[in-house]
Amino acid sequence: MNNFKELKVWQKAVELTTEIYKTTKSFPASEQYGIISQITRSSVSVPSNIAEGSGRNTKKDFNHFLSIALGSSFETETLLIISRNLGYLSNGDFEKLSSNISETQKMIRGLQKSNIS
Repeated sequence: MNNFKELKVWQKAVELTTEIYKTTKSFPASEQYGIISQITRSSVSVPSNIAEGSGRNTKKDFNHFLSIALGSSFETETLLIISRNLGYLSNGDFEKLSSNISETQKMIRGLQKSNIS
């Protein structure tokens, strides 16, 4: 259906995931199996589901995977809020990542709308 590597939303989601991995390196080691694990898994799910959906044969299937990617982005956003509240993220890092997530979410919704038929 689509070459996922050419999708701007996939590229943006990969950028977000990369930044989350870099940022969580400074989190406490005690969170390795808690917030760090959960936030990295949920962020990886966003571009992964976009890629998987793009390889499906129908628009309906693609939209299903886009919905999963969107849900994962909201999970990631929630974990970032919790991380900020616990003092693991500076306000600057939080704002940067939050802005990236919001843009990614808008792009996913836009792709969903353009993919309906």
